[in-house]
Amino acid sequence: MNIAQGPANIIAIALLIGLPSAAHAQGVVDFYRGKTIEFLIGAAPAGGYDVVGRLIANHMPRHVPGNPAIVVRNMPGATGLVMTNYLYNIARRDGTVMGMPTSNVPSEPRLKLISPDGSNIKFDVTRMSWIGTPLQEPQVTWIWHTAPAKTVEDLKTKPILMGATTSAADNSILPSLANALLGTRMQVVTGYQGQNEINIAAERGEVQGNNTGFSNLAVNKPDWLRDGKVRILLQYGTERLPALKDVPTVIELGATEDDRALMRFYALKFHMARPVALPPETPAERVAALQSAFETTMKDEAYLEEARRIRLDVNWLGSREMTAQIRQMHQTSQAVVDRLRELLARAGVK
Repeated sequence: MNIAQGPANIIAIALLIGLPSAAHAQGVVDFYRGKTIEFLIGAAPAGGYDVVGRLIANHMPRHVPGNPAIVVRNMPGATGLVMTNYLYNIARRDGTVMGMPTSNVPSEPRLKLISPDGSNIKFDVTRMSWIGTPLQEPQVTWIWHTAPAKTVEDLKTKPILMGATTSAADNSILPSLANALLGTRMQVVTGYQGQNEINIAAERGEVQGNNTGFSNLAVNKPDWLRDGKVRILLQYGTERLPALKDVPTVIELGATEDDRALMRFYALKFHMARPVALPPETPAERVAALQSAFETTMKDEAYLEEARRIRLDVNWLGSREMTAQIRQMHQTSQAVVDRLRELLARAGVK
């Protein structure tokens, strides 16, 4: 069939081509108008995940087409597995349920630290739709200013007592990995209830250092940084933080490519500190709408102002970056994952 190429016909054709996307957009508006999105948090109320989840719930609704309400529902248990299994297998798949697993969940199907036999991992993270993460939280090794370690080389010759909570926590795992990969001699002391107790122990001289998220120092102990009370000797992200450009990463200090690959794999979790996801089979146009709404929220001045008021980092990642990191995590060779599991087992992580 021949179509005359007059101006009127060209306009008509353009309008017809645009109709499907316009219809989809209107369909999303109509779907969400008057509805409520349930935001599942895989951790207990009042903790870091809960605070961030409620902040998002406060601001994201005005950026979702149709302006639905967002209500938070805490679903703690098995370090995020309970909520993730529910999100994947039971939750509605129509775009009215999203979830925030704990940061260990994306790597759990490979590492199996929470569920060693894999029986409690009833989800495939590669089939979920990832919205983004409102913040990244690279970890650092800090040493109290009176401790006899001023450099990484000192950590290889001077045993330093490192405060930690449990053997399965990053504040125990990371110094253990540094010991195995770099030859440091950090000695982990577990049993502290939380970060505040470890900080007090350092001030009292019970321990000489700690591994924690950099924000725990920058936000909660800025005077320690300002007054030189601590030295940051190592960081564990995939690249150096701008604020710590002179502090090496464990990845770059790795002696072999196998060592570096192992730490790159483990460090990915720090770049998705508060991951947000949708269950599989959520309609694509609603996934796209929620991904866009999340990214717009992250740039919203009202959101940023409230985040600053509660001293929350805003170094977010959108859906593309999150999906790329999930893909990288699950393309890591099994040999690297097996070696990491072996090192963690030696360190007492079951």
